[in-house]
Amino acid sequence: MTADITTVATRIVYENRWMRVREDEIRHRDGSCGVYGVVEKTNFAVIVPVEDSSTYLVEQYRYPVKGRYWEFPQGAWEQAPDTDPLVLAGAELLEETGLTADEMVQVGHLFEGYGYSTQSYDVYLARGLAQHNARRERTEQDMVCRRFGIDEVEQMIVGGMIKDAATVAAFGLLRLQKLT
Repeated sequence: MTADITTVATRIVYENRWMRVREDEIRHRDGSCGVYGVVEKTNFAVIVPVEDSSTYLVEQYRYPVKGRYWEFPQGAWEQAPDTDPLVLAGAELLEETGLTADEMVQVGHLFEGYGYSTQSYDVYLARGLAQHNARRERTEQDMVCRRFGIDEVEQMIVGGMIKDAATVAAFGLLRLQKLT
């Protein structure tokens, strides 16, 4: 069977510590040619810490969209992209919220934006929470962590206060699986 799209050539057009952008010359099944831009980014983890009928969100300034937004704790390790996603999830939870979890359950694996990027993420439900000191990176110095009721988070999503697609998708996965 012929591939839907075949890569004819590829070149890196931009690269830094966090991402690489490549441009691929492609050929469609019908023989027509085109160009595809692809953003390569390290995969990440999204953690939904749940305790009783509440969860924790973090708020931080997101430079590309020039605003502060609430989201579930999440992150990647660009310097160690092959890290076990469960290890990454536990470390990111502690780093951003100061929480540790007795139980971390993977509830899904999603793509961030597969129309333009290779990046994907694992969604984890964290339970059995214990509070410690957050271990934020220098770039997270403005981060705020707060506990919210699950129903309040749902209203924040419906009302447009939460705009992070990974957070909305993670919340939806947990709701559909009746885990929140």
